Amino acid sequence: MKKIKNIFVLTGLMIAILLPISSCDTENYLETIDKSNLNDATIWTSDQNADLYLLECYRDLAQKSSESDNLDNFTDDNDAAFYYTSWNWRGGTVHANTNNYSIWFGQSGPAWDANWPGTYEKIRRLNTFIQKVNENAESLSAEWVAQRIDEARFLRAFQYSELFYRIGGLSIIEVPQDRTIMEEDELLIPRSTFEETYNYIVNELTDIINNENLPVKYTSGEADAGRATLGAALALKGWIQLFAASPAYNSEDPAIPRSSDNLQSFAEADHSRYTAAAETNKKFIETFGHKGSGEYDLFSDMTKFWYEANEYNKEVIFDRQQVAVTMPNLFHRYGGVVWLLDGYMCWGNYCPTQEIVDQYMMENGLPIEDPNSGYDPQNPYVGREKRFYNFIVYDGAPYKQDWMPKTDTVYTRIDLVNPSKNEIDFGGDDVSNTGYYLKKRIPPNSIPGSNTSGQNYVYYRYAEVLLNYAEAQNEAVGPDASVYDAINYLRARPSTNLPPLEEGLSQDEMREIIRRERRVELHYEGKRLFDIWRWKIMMDVMNKPLHSMVIRNSVPENNSGKWIYTPTALESHPHSVSQKQYFNPIPQEAIDRNPKLIQNWGY
Repeated sequence: MKKIKNIFVLTGLMIAILLPISSCDTENYLETIDKSNLNDATIWTSDQNADLYLLECYRDLAQKSSESDNLDNFTDDNDAAFYYTSWNWRGGTVHANTNNYSIWFGQSGPAWDANWPGTYEKIRRLNTFIQKVNENAESLSAEWVAQRIDEARFLRAFQYSELFYRIGGLSIIEVPQDRTIMEEDELLIPRSTFEETYNYIVNELTDIINNENLPVKYTSGEADAGRATLGAALALKGWIQLFAASPAYNSEDPAIPRSSDNLQSFAEADHSRYTAAAETNKKFIETFGHKGSGEYDLFSDMTKFWYEANEYNKEVIFDRQQVAVTMPNLFHRYGGVVWLLDGYMCWGNYCPTQEIVDQYMMENGLPIEDPNSGYDPQNPYVGREKRFYNFIVYDGAPYKQDWMPKTDTVYTRIDLVNPSKNEIDFGGDDVSNTGYYLKKRIPPNSIPGSNTSGQNYVYYRYAEVLLNYAEAQNEAVGPDASVYDAINYLRARPSTNLPPLEEGLSQDEMREIIRRERRVELHYEGKRLFDIWRWKIMMDVMNKPLHSMVIRNSVPENNSGKWIYTPTALESHPHSVSQKQYFNPIPQEAIDRNPKLIQNWGY
């Protein structure tokens, strides 16, 4: 069971610590600590005391399940409401002169979970931990120091990576800055180049992997489940290598015009960066994955992957702990089906667009645009692949969660004879404007709107490693047998059950298949925004209206005719992104404090 152990105030450090631990033990080992005596002089005197500080750094990990304006709202996969920051961003409104990083009416871009001031506060805490542990190493056990220092370095690399995706070159700071003892040159740190920042993060992760101070993986019931692992470090390294090798940053024509400061792309393109990304992801697969020790592998039934009871299963690489009631996962409060069993359930924010629905394949493995697929645009929900039925709520879909006494049927059609409360709505109500709802990641045993879900947020899972490898290897050498193996292994998952890919694909054809598989498999897991950035397709996919599915009967007065399915543009929604939006701006207030900082292009 998950437990919240305690809330502590550390005198002198001014840090409130909220501690989630996953454990089956009944004894609360922290309750033996006299918290009233913890201060800057005593916290570093034992492993147990010092651990409290690091746990605050784990608490800094963004609760990406507990905000209603998810990163996917900034993409072509979802439709969200006008009062969110994503609405402004999709309309081209993003400014440096703002300190509103919230999800509400913000103009800072996709930054609530990783912005300049917030990220550097988190990094400062990690730098303080590393410095204090090194200064007090004689009071601490050598094994604890080695493991916890590498955990802190991983968390610091993770925080830097989250900002790197959004900003580019960063100010690399490895010590807690103190204006009372430091000179100006030690305080005002300029931005490193894109390449220097990338190298710093990758080198930190490489050191952690080579040190082997961390376990490969934690499983459910272990007291340290949720902490950093070698698996997490290797997965993050492979992902950031693929991210940086992508066309937006590693081509002759990067997403942002190349300049002498090289803050938003590499100074020179180097195709071998794909080879490095492929090697790292291959190492994961062949060392820790299904071709190695098997400590990581695909979870067989993705409909149950996010169940709280299945946390730390073989597919989970790194996640953020949530605890029911005290630190709950609120994902189901903000999205899902709005009306169930005649009761209002949630805000209805997760509304897949027709664009993402069309990416789901047929059960024969063919895309709907293939003339041999069997797709019928007037029976669009017949014969689709398993992932579609598992994760998309469409017109006429049966809907049953564990908390529901019976199955409901969700209708989004415009029906004058038998109107539904979930009927597609282009007005101000919470019901879907697209004709679809999301079922993926909605906890089955928690009533929407409640705080009873302790479902963890998963940052990385093994399926993504397979996709990362397939993409990097295809770009490096083309669609060799190992690329087919990675994609076919994912397609063969029992809860996916798609036939293997046809042989003889070209590199371009395989690229499109990998991108489609990635979009469907990782749908609404916070990945699509980074993909449309790094693939340099944001301007193409975001500067046109997205679509809903409008369903009407040809004889509406008595429904005696046929139901007509009409993809319809969401023309009232703004879609006017500009080139500068491949990156967020650095806040102007940060530049005002540190004139050595150079603003991103276009801002």
